[in-house]
Amino acid sequence: MKLYIIRHGETDWNVKRRFQGRSDIPLNEEGRRLARITSEALQDVPFTRIYTSPLKRAYETAMIIKGNRNIPIIEEPQIIEIGFGEYEGLCCGKDNYNIPDPEFMNFFEKPEAYKPPKGAESIEELKQRTADFLDKIVHNKAMENDTIVISTHGAALRGLLSAISSTRTEDFWKGGVHKNCAVTIVEVKNGNSVILEEGKVYYESLRLS
Repeated sequence: MKLYIIRHGETDWNVKRRFQGRSDIPLNEEGRRLARITSEALQDVPFTRIYTSPLKRAYETAMIIKGNRNIPIIEEPQIIEIGFGEYEGLCCGKDNYNIPDPEFMNFFEKPEAYKPPKGAESIEELKQRTADFLDKIVHNKAMENDTIVISTHGAALRGLLSAISSTRTEDFWKGGVHKNCAVTIVEVKNGNSVILEEGKVYYESLRLS
């Protein structure tokens, strides 16, 4: 089995550095362009199925990656983004930072000390549900020869990688947030997962030209 784990394309909230979480924000035109470039780069990969977060930005990315392949796209709530509760839509950009909790940035800087706001999900909860999803996939004998796309989000993707690498919560962000449409390739043999390539982007040279 091979897994191609992809962070969704760019959204307007990404550009503005607003926390999206479970807010259902669609791709912007740049996000669609990046997804199309990524799809073209992966056009010869024999994908057999796609799992996607049900949020628009991940689902649309999955549809673009699918192209004209006749394969199923399965909406999977376990790979939805971490919820930020009442802080969704707030901004962490330098020029318009407006998060009221002075310790909120522990989310990135000291994740083991992060305390989620009202209505939000903890990093431990995120890690558990993404690990449960991964466990369900990699131990499914019926799919052991499949090549699978997983279209997800920045924090959810790190949750999946944490499960593969047995990462401690304090090291949750080691490697950083993947760029939009970055691709991580994982090989699974006998239920054991190994990261072959992490965070590869296919559009940088085109973006700079």
